[in-house]
Amino acid sequence: MAKIKLKTPEQRLADLGRSVARKLKASGSAQIVTQNGLSLYCVQDFMSLSECEELIKLIDKGRQPSGLLSATADPDFRTSDSCNLSPFDPLVERIEDRICTLMGIDKRHGETLQGQVYEVGQQFKPHYDHFLKGSVYWDEMMRQGGQRSWTSMIYLNEPAAGGETDFPTAGMTVSPRTAMLVLWNNMEENGTPNPATLHAGKPVLAGTKYIVTKWFREKFWI
Repeated sequence: MAKIKLKTPEQRLADLGRSVARKLKASGSAQIVTQNGLSLYCVQDFMSLSECEELIKLIDKGRQPSGLLSATADPDFRTSDSCNLSPFDPLVERIEDRICTLMGIDKRHGETLQGQVYEVGQQFKPHYDHFLKGSVYWDEMMRQGGQRSWTSMIYLNEPAAGGETDFPTAGMTVSPRTAMLVLWNNMEENGTPNPATLHAGKPVLAGTKYIVTKWFREKFWI
């Protein structure tokens, strides 16, 4: 009797990376920018202005100081406010479905859509979205759906100055643009973490920046 060979997490992540990349390239709406080991997929006008405004209102209702998975001695590492948006809200459900349809990914891979707010001077210093093996949170994250694969982020507005998303290793910087969706795979082609995905939310210099982020896991998120 033939034995069924199960795929490793890396193989599953590699498969997910390839399938989403193919779907985005075939969409005709994603602009692709590749540099120094990182590919960014950008979709302009992914949402209407009214949808952006309504999400901003929802974020303002639930915002609280952002947390981190692991402790850091730097109190200025992540200084934004954030909140998890209810997946039962009709607008949130509509935006999540739109993201998943564009990516061709089962929505069960996705974490809750998270809203984030950056006031003047607030930032998120260079970090990875993928989980670091051996970290204090590793085992728990593996039980909750495994490694993070794709990141999808939508700018809901444009601050008057600052607030760029900077990828220092890849040498790329994205300036906020209202209703623009940006996606990237946190894994290499072989399903291992991609160091070029190191990124930071630069300090806002004037105004306020609102974004929503949805992360996708190797397996279904619990």
